[in-house]
Amino acid sequence: MRQDLWTPITKTLPEDDQRVLAFVPGNKVFLPGKDLQFEVREVIILRFCKDFYALNEAKRNQHGLHFWTGEGCSNHFFHDVTHWQPIPEVPKMD
Repeated sequence: MRQDLWTPITKTLPEDDQRVLAFVPGNKVFLPGKDLQFEVREVIILRFCKDFYALNEAKRNQHGLHFWTGEGCSNHFFHDVTHWQPIPEVPKMD
């Protein structure tokens, strides 16, 4: 994994509603149909939701102002993600 492609969330955040590759250390994804079996998938696609908890002080204090929405059940609180990068362009088909 090229380190220079990853942006720490402490440095810069994505645009609101931008889909990105997100690094979630130790992220466990439970496998459907398997009793309590999981895989560790630390790089996933998430959408950045700026100011998600702006109107909910209790959740904002507990989880932070922003939020990450995922596909399926892969939503994450803001502090779960440590780094992100734009989704690369798709390959050109010759």
